[in-house]
Amino acid sequence: MDKEIPELITVESSRDSHRWVAITALLLAIGVILHTISPNVGGVTPNWTIAMYSITTNLTHPGILRALGTGFVAGLTIVPSSKSAFPLGNIASELAGSLTACLLVKAFVAVHLGRFRLVPLIVGFFATLVSGSVFTNILCLVLGLPFSTWLKVMLPVVVVVAVLNALITQVLYRPVEKVFYTTGGAQDE
Repeated sequence: MDKEIPELITVESSRDSHRWVAITALLLAIGVILHTISPNVGGVTPNWTIAMYSITTNLTHPGILRALGTGFVAGLTIVPSSKSAFPLGNIASELAGSLTACLLVKAFVAVHLGRFRLVPLIVGFFATLVSGSVFTNILCLVLGLPFSTWLKVMLPVVVVVAVLNALITQVLYRPVEKVFYTTGGAQDE
């Protein structure tokens, strides 16, 4: 009675594997830690979380639902470390920022500029600008502040943070990309 041993079947991983979850979770965790320990200098603190999901969005090209999920998780994770008067505003702002990053990456890929060297910088800047604008608008509404306060005080700070985040995203993107692709990630266009 010899038992026949079944043949082992190997299945190659697809682009839609769960690898994006691991890289997103890792970078969001790093972003939250850096967000928590970064000092506020002159009213300005880089939003490391936005930089990190901008990097993962550039690497993994998520669909809109995944981007919204990433934004939701990012918003929830920075609520406890938020230094603002209304931490729950982070949920809406990170949803908007992550969606912006997703749509920008999709637009660059659609016009065959997905590999353009400055895409991470542009995505980091606009994701931060949208997220920060949404957050500060919510804060103004909650605190009952006049529009002029948002325009003259809060918006300039958002722009400065957006520039910082754009630079952070650009500088960190290539090293993270190198690690991601040397360990089995799949590039696409």
